[in-house]
Amino acid sequence: MINAVLFDLDGTLLSMDTEGFTKYYFGLLTQKFEPYGFNAKELTESVWIGIGAMVKNDGQMTNEEAFWKKFESIMGERVRKYENLFEDFYKVDFNNAKVVTDKDDKLVKLVHFLKANGTRVILATNPVFPYIATENRIKWAGLEPEDFELITTYENTSYCKPNIHYYEDILKRTGLKAEECIMIGNDVSEDMPVTELGMKAFLLTRDLLNKENKDISVYPNGGTDELVKMLEKEMGISISL
Repeated sequence: MINAVLFDLDGTLLSMDTEGFTKYYFGLLTQKFEPYGFNAKELTESVWIGIGAMVKNDGQMTNEEAFWKKFESIMGERVRKYENLFEDFYKVDFNNAKVVTDKDDKLVKLVHFLKANGTRVILATNPVFPYIATENRIKWAGLEPEDFELITTYENTSYCKPNIHYYEDILKRTGLKAEECIMIGNDVSEDMPVTELGMKAFLLTRDLLNKENKDISVYPNGGTDELVKMLEKEMGISISL
């Protein structure tokens, strides 16, 4: 029996063209920091390297610590005095990126329905963003942080997708077993590895990411309607949206 549903955020609950969003996001970031003497190219490359450090994180530190350790090693100690500026960016400027995203009203209703019916709902978004940036994106999707039992962010997590330890960590923190969960996501490489743990998965194809060009027919997949049908079957309930 399925007792918990794990949702990815970007490209799943929050519709977006990932490449377009990334370009817009970095445009906003460099626009914020260029007046403080930061070179746009250097800043962008350094952030990407910092993200890479989080992806490689082996659980010895939080993703936040992994990012800043690598970021500072590239940009120099001076960057630490701008931490508050980064926080301000995610609180204010980052919200301008909402224009290149869209919400899915059916998925909003689905999250609310599941929670109201006693299902545990977890936001399993790749924890490479701080909480404030994740909170904002949740709201862009038409939801609230309170809709989720657990939200993975770079402050509270020490692994990243597609590392299977990321999902094991969620299970450990929630006390759930893999067989009582289903993961819903749009990225074949990052979201579907949960099946290795015995967890069920559904691949949402609206904003599909399949960098390795894998055969997606091996996973239950489709749009929101197909997702609802699968959940009804797996959970033995009728879902009204």
